[in-house]
Amino acid sequence: MNYEKEVFEKASKIKALVLDVDGVMTDGSLVFDENGVEYKTFNAKDGQGIVMLNKTGFVTAIITARQNGTVRHRFNNLGMTKLVEGCKNKIAALKDLMVEYNLKPEEIAYMGDDLPDICCLKVVGLPACPHDAVEEVQNYACYITSKNGGRGAVRELCDLILKATGNYNGIVGAIINKD
Repeated sequence: MNYEKEVFEKASKIKALVLDVDGVMTDGSLVFDENGVEYKTFNAKDGQGIVMLNKTGFVTAIITARQNGTVRHRFNNLGMTKLVEGCKNKIAALKDLMVEYNLKPEEIAYMGDDLPDICCLKVVGLPACPHDAVEEVQNYACYITSKNGGRGAVRELCDLILKATGNYNGIVGAIINKD
């Protein structure tokens, strides 16, 4: 993938990836059974990207307005660093995360897809969104993936960060050559 120089430079400073869930880690569909139990579908390639970031020492976090056991399970399954769910004030949660992990705004990549994410996109060093994010979000993103939410957008951003920080070849080589 050929990245713009400015985006690659911003990505080279990243120490943390913060993600929304619906429309970013999923395609945004909300599926309920007759008892009101919510189901979500996640992308395995997105998950592998998050795992690779974890293994190379990045902070990986989710900030989401919804509360869902499926999200907690996925968070734990991927070994992510921080989960903030039921969050009505995403910028406050992001600022708390910055304090907790001693992060500067320019060290954070945030991926969101809808209006409640703009407050965070305006603050971070690498504001990103999936290809199918709403237009208002795209206006704040310096990186718009070629893939849609829940369809590889997160992996695309993870790969960009790993390449820009010089971690891609090492982590990919370790996975390929694992016995």
